[in-house]
Amino acid sequence: MANHMNAAPAKASLLGGAMIIAGTTVGAGMFSLPVEGAGMWFGYSVLMLLGVWFCMFMSGLLLLETNLHFEPGASFDTLTKETLGQFWRVLNGASITFVLYILTYAYISGGGSIVNHSLEGMDISLPQSFAALVFALVLALVVLISTKAVDRITTIMLGGMIISFFLAIGNLLIGIDTSKLLLPDGENSYGSYLWAAIPFGLASFGYHGNVPSLVKYYGKQPGTIIKAIFVGTFIALAIYLCWLVATMGNISRGEFGAIIAQGGNMGVLVGALSKVMDNSLLNTMLTLFANLAVASSFLGVTLGLFDYLADLFGFDDSRSGRAKTALVTFLPPTLLGMLFPDGFLVAIGFAALAATVWAVIVPALMAWRSRQQFADSQGFRVPGGTPLIAIVVLFGLLTAACHLLAMAGILPKYS
Repeated sequence: MANHMNAAPAKASLLGGAMIIAGTTVGAGMFSLPVEGAGMWFGYSVLMLLGVWFCMFMSGLLLLETNLHFEPGASFDTLTKETLGQFWRVLNGASITFVLYILTYAYISGGGSIVNHSLEGMDISLPQSFAALVFALVLALVVLISTKAVDRITTIMLGGMIISFFLAIGNLLIGIDTSKLLLPDGENSYGSYLWAAIPFGLASFGYHGNVPSLVKYYGKQPGTIIKAIFVGTFIALAIYLCWLVATMGNISRGEFGAIIAQGGNMGVLVGALSKVMDNSLLNTMLTLFANLAVASSFLGVTLGLFDYLADLFGFDDSRSGRAKTALVTFLPPTLLGMLFPDGFLVAIGFAALAATVWAVIVPALMAWRSRQQFADSQGFRVPGGTPLIAIVVLFGLLTAACHLLAMAGILPKYS
C-alpha cells in the first residue's frame, strides 16, 4: 500500500482510504473473536465490539488531530518525540516493534494450523511445527523479493478473500440455528467472561499505523480522513458481527469448549465449521478464506517490520542487505512458531497488551499535549474535550489490566 502514497493524487478517493483502513483492520485476528467470546456468547460479544469500536475510532481521531499539526509524512516517531518527549518516543517505538513481532509469530502459528487443516482434506499429515515453517518460508520469500511483490500479491489475496468470505459466510448465515445463537447451552453465566475478551476486541481494530499514511495520501483534509476512518472501521465492525452470527449460529456454546481445549487455533475453528457445512465447494471457500486472511495479514505486518528493521539497523536495499533484514525479521518469530505452534490466541492477547500503549494511550496523551502546544490553532479538534481523552486513556488502562488479570487466572476464562 505504501507505493500508492508517495504522491497524493489530484483528488484522492474516499473509497481508497476506507479500503486501506478496512484492509488493515480485518485479518486473521477475527478468528479469535468467536473463540474468546464463547463464554459471554452473542449479546455481550456485540456490546463488547461496539464499545471497543467506539474507543478505537476515537483514539484514531485523536491521533489524526495531533498529526494535522505537522507536515504530511510525519510518522509516529516524529509525533511522539515532538509532543511527549524522548521517554514516550522510546516506549512507543518498543511497543510498535513488539506488536509487529508478536503478530508475525501469531500469524505463523495460525498459518501452520490452517495449512495443516487444508492438507488434512488431501489426506496429508504434517507436524504442526513443520507446517508453520513451510508457511513462514514461502511468504518470507515474497517479502524478501520486493515491496512491489507484496503489493501485487496482497491485492490478489484481498480479491480472493472478499469472494471466498461472502460465499462461505453467506451459506453459514442462511443455515444458522437461532436457538444456538440466542438460547446458548451450558452454564447460565455470561457477563463475567466479557472482561477477558476485551483485549481481543482491541486487537481486531488496529489500523492506527495507517493514520499518518492517510494524512500523506489526502493532505490536510480532516473531513475526508475522518470519513475514511469511519467507513473503514465500520466495514470491519459489520464483517465481525456477521462472523459472530455465522459461527455462534452454527456451533453451540458447548462445542466451543472442545475447540478451546484443542488450543483454539484457526484450523480447529475452521474444522468445526467445515463439519457444519455439507457442501464441499463452500467448505473449500471457507478454508481458502482462512488461508488468504492469515497470509495477507502476515504480509502486511512483516512488510512493516521489514522496513522498520532495515531502517533501524541501517541495512541497505542490496541483495545482501535485504537478506540480513529478512534474517532479523523472520528468524525469531519462525523459531517461536516451531517451538510453540499453538500460541495463536496467546500471541493475539499480548499484541493487544502492547497495542494499548501505541494505539490508545499515546494518541490520547499526544492530543492532550498538542492542545497545549498549539493552543491558538484553529484546526480540527476531536469533540468531547478532556473528558473524551480521559475515557480513551481509561479504556487503554482497563484493556491492559484485563489481559494481565486474565493471564494471572484472576478473571474467569471460558473452557
